[in-house]
Amino acid sequence: MQFAERAALDFRSIDDAFVAELRRHFSDAEIAELGMMVQQYVALGRLLVMAGGDKMACEIYVAEV
Repeated sequence: MQFAERAALDFRSIDDAFVAELRRHFSDAEIAELGMMVQQYVALGRLLVMAGGDKMACEIYVAEV
């Protein structure tokens, strides 16, 4: 969860120490796959917000700024 949150909100906070911790639990291939999946869903969510689809398809949406 922390990896997904950092990747979505502050990807520059993923430093060598954090990657070392990830490697204690996951292989490099698993980290790459997890990163690809997280960013795919982040991109899709942002696209939906840009297109207004979040308001049509979901009761929870990002407030207008």
